Amino acid sequence: MHAIRPVRFALALSLGLALAATAFSSDAATPQKKGASPRKAAPKKEKMVSSTPRDYAKTLAVLKTSQGDVTIRFFFDKAPGHVKNFVDLAARGFYDGTLFHRVIPGFMVQGGDPLTKDPSKSALFGTGGNTDKAGKPVNVKAEFNDVSHKRGILSMARASDPHSASSQFFLVVQDSPFLDRQYTAFGEVVKGLEVLDKLVTESNSDTSDPRSGGKPRAYQKILKVELVAEAAPGNA
Repeated sequence: MHAIRPVRFALALSLGLALAATAFSSDAATPQKKGASPRKAAPKKEKMVSSTPRDYAKTLAVLKTSQGDVTIRFFFDKAPGHVKNFVDLAARGFYDGTLFHRVIPGFMVQGGDPLTKDPSKSALFGTGGNTDKAGKPVNVKAEFNDVSHKRGILSMARASDPHSASSQFFLVVQDSPFLDRQYTAFGEVVKGLEVLDKLVTESNSDTSDPRSGGKPRAYQKILKVELVAEAAPGNA
């Protein structure tokens, strides 16, 4: 994929849906007593069980990684499309089992490529994203905002087209203001910055060749992404 380049390295690049479930129940017909006049069975009642709509503004994501948990709070007011995209993908397990395929010390760690779930596709790591049922890429329109790319910021990777963001994201390890208003920042780490540092160290990336783009010698994994409701003030 195409990428961002602080000096020589690149960032690459996805969307999803959350599914709502319904359940049905019915009243059983009452058996008739012998000799009693026949009665019409009561009509079966359909009971809809609706799920509570997700409040994206109050949703936190816990990235359970091979080095520990990283908790993220989203900027729904700044980038609602990107937050919904990430949360919906996470809700369907899209990110579970993916690798951090590009790690650049002093800059960022990047993940979110579904191809990283398949070791046989290692040559393609960094080129995958979310697609629809027909295999067509699903992208998110840019939502550049005033959030600066400081340490701990979650931002969306993309190709040269500003509206090409898909599923890949990156977490900033060191302040990188040169990315401001060029990439969509849509969240921040509120717990687990030390885990972010461990991901960088344990990845032991090869940065000697610009073409490698910070390829890890030891890939670190997102085991699962858990979505939780943010506690109300005073109820933490």
